[in-house]
Amino acid sequence: MELTNTNDENSFDPTPKLKSNPIPINFISFNNNDTKCFNCGEYYVLTHYCYQRYCKKCLSNYLTNITDNNIYLDVYIFTRNLKCSEHEIIRTKEPQNIQGCCKNCLEILWFKQIPTNHFSISGFGFSSIFERNLYDILKVNVVESEKYCKLCGKSLYQGTDSSIKHKVRLCSYCYLITYGNIESTFTKKLIPIIYLPWWHNKPHCDGCGKELKITSDCQKYCGGCFIFYIGCRYCLTTNIIFGLTTRSQCRKCQRVSYIIDNLNILSGNSELDDFLANILPESYNNFKADEFADKIKSSEYYIPLEINSTIRSLCQNYKNAQSEKLIEWISYPQFTDVKEIARGGFGIIYRGTLDRQSVILKKFKNSQDTSRYFLNELKSNQYCYEIKHHIIRTHGVTKDPKLGEYMLVMQYASGGDLHNWLQKSFVNIKWNKDKLIILWQISEGLETIHKADYIHRDFHSGNILYDLFHNNSIKEKFKFKERHQWLIGDLGLSQPANSTSSNNEIYGYRHDYVGTNNRL
Repeated sequence: MELTNTNDENSFDPTPKLKSNPIPINFISFNNNDTKCFNCGEYYVLTHYCYQRYCKKCLSNYLTNITDNNIYLDVYIFTRNLKCSEHEIIRTKEPQNIQGCCKNCLEILWFKQIPTNHFSISGFGFSSIFERNLYDILKVNVVESEKYCKLCGKSLYQGTDSSIKHKVRLCSYCYLITYGNIESTFTKKLIPIIYLPWWHNKPHCDGCGKELKITSDCQKYCGGCFIFYIGCRYCLTTNIIFGLTTRSQCRKCQRVSYIIDNLNILSGNSELDDFLANILPESYNNFKADEFADKIKSSEYYIPLEINSTIRSLCQNYKNAQSEKLIEWISYPQFTDVKEIARGGFGIIYRGTLDRQSVILKKFKNSQDTSRYFLNELKSNQYCYEIKHHIIRTHGVTKDPKLGEYMLVMQYASGGDLHNWLQKSFVNIKWNKDKLIILWQISEGLETIHKADYIHRDFHSGNILYDLFHNNSIKEKFKFKERHQWLIGDLGLSQPANSTSSNNEIYGYRHDYVGTNNRL
């Protein structure tokens, strides 16, 4: 079965044997680690196989509202209530219209549209050895029945290899993986997209393995490499988007989901957001979906979790070396213990905590709006820190929600500035051990700025900062202890954000801007 490139198609049905649901499927989570239902707050229960979580209350409501006989879900169900006249004991139903079952005695064995690895008994809720043996027998029956696709009848695997026989398989004729490229609404570049015909409820990124940030009941993303996972609750399909965009469309039902409204990645200021979007790490801009298609060709079936592993393997091959986020939008509620530590003519300096690390928040006067000057100064920090030698890092930009003023979020230098350090330590420092090291590190910082085609133009001892542990990694602290103590800061940012540059306010210079003497 060949995979399909859907770049030129308006629609493509990834699960042709299943209908798109008329109402959203709210009884399963987009994060397998959730213990309570996002919709009603009840605790999830486990399916008898494969440790899948679902909400019985929301499933019951779903069955009440579905009145036709269409097949919407690929699911194994089981009823054994002796008192229910509608069902016989030990009656299993192969994937068909689940709404035809009695909702009072219905039990879920396994959702095929939620990926898992092996057929395994969840091991909870067995009241006796007899009951455990019952589910062992049912497992054998399910494994045996999975030799054929229950949606189309085609053969899947007739062999005896238990390592394959007990793995969850999906028919490649009934579950169609498609791929293509879409245009980023911010950068206008093409970004890869993979359309999975199943529900991606895994909590970790397929690209880098980091924990995903959940932004809604059907959206999540990786904050490290900006891969977005957008699920459709009407079709139980998932779009994996390898870059930043504002919308995602389900291939099956054509419903559109708007993405950025649910995130805190951008500020809402068009000029600032244009800058931030263009410097986001394009970790997988060389990812080729065609190669992905070649890797996962299958004649009869897919093993869903092996598909996820293939995505990760390809992501590791194509991940750009320069993939670290440099400057980003940081929503203000993420900061704690924010306290004022200095005040001057340009604005106010605060110290706060972000992700258990001390940071500096620099608020400029009259900074309710951003100007070209302010954005160019952000660019100077971006370009200089890409080289990373002895430069104070600007983590990002935030906004004071009370006054509406923009603030820079910068690395905190624990030892203060060179001027104060010399006043305290001058009599104890030596040429060969201290002074030469300081001068060498300062010269490397200046070289970094000049390599980025900038001139500092506000260079003095108050802008040379001392940080004993520049590197946050405990393992690396002592390695960098002497090499990265002295850092250059304030690359022209000690001016109001909306001020107009003049010859007396020049703090940086870059050759590749329009004209020959453009100043930042």
